[in-house]
Amino acid sequence: MAHVEPQPVRIAAGTGERPRHVAIIMDGNGRWAKKRMLPRAMGHRRGVETVRDIVRAAGELGLETLSLYAFSSENWKRTEEEINDLMALMRDFIKSDLDTFAENDVRLKIIGDYKALSPDIVEMLEESIARTSKNSRTTLAVALNYGSQDEMVRAARAAAAQGEISVSSIEANLDTAGLPPLDLLIRTSGEQRLSNFMLWQAAYAEFWFTETLWPDFSKDELAAALNEFARRERRYGGR
Repeated sequence: MAHVEPQPVRIAAGTGERPRHVAIIMDGNGRWAKKRMLPRAMGHRRGVETVRDIVRAAGELGLETLSLYAFSSENWKRTEEEINDLMALMRDFIKSDLDTFAENDVRLKIIGDYKALSPDIVEMLEESIARTSKNSRTTLAVALNYGSQDEMVRAARAAAAQGEISVSSIEANLDTAGLPPLDLLIRTSGEQRLSNFMLWQAAYAEFWFTETLWPDFSKDELAAALNEFARRERRYGGR
């Protein structure tokens, strides 16, 4: 008998359930700083504080997985100074928050070609992944040097090398393999586009856009998005 892969569990339409997997495009750090006549670096620093708050809120609100778009493959086009600031923040975040992740049963997963980052960051990330691998309350999937089109190309090549190319074989080779299906995608700052983030995974996801700049995003606003999700009907192409 042919082996049949189990289908990922999706939340049924009209049940009022909360999402299992929420992804956020964290946008607006630069505009937050500009409004306050501060350097862009200060916006990124305040944005990191919001990351801490929202990761904690995700666990309190019962999310299985929170995915955050932290650094895209297109972000290399930014100034060298800004990229250096972002990498320094990444190092500080890993050093200062790993213990908190471990204590709060958060599992860290990285999606994207993170091994192209500086060797010391790669080493820190892999140590963090290993240390939190047994945690099970919440999975934090951080997108680093991530581009969804590149992810799909890599997944299709891997599927072809393994044999048949199909929806299930591509999904099995995506960076998000093993995570729950994406239910809700949030973007802050008023922009309404995906910016090459989780294009495949968002096929049947609900979208929720807010004018709030990322540094001002809060647990209350995340809860409002989850409540709005629970009221929506999801038909997955049916009627």
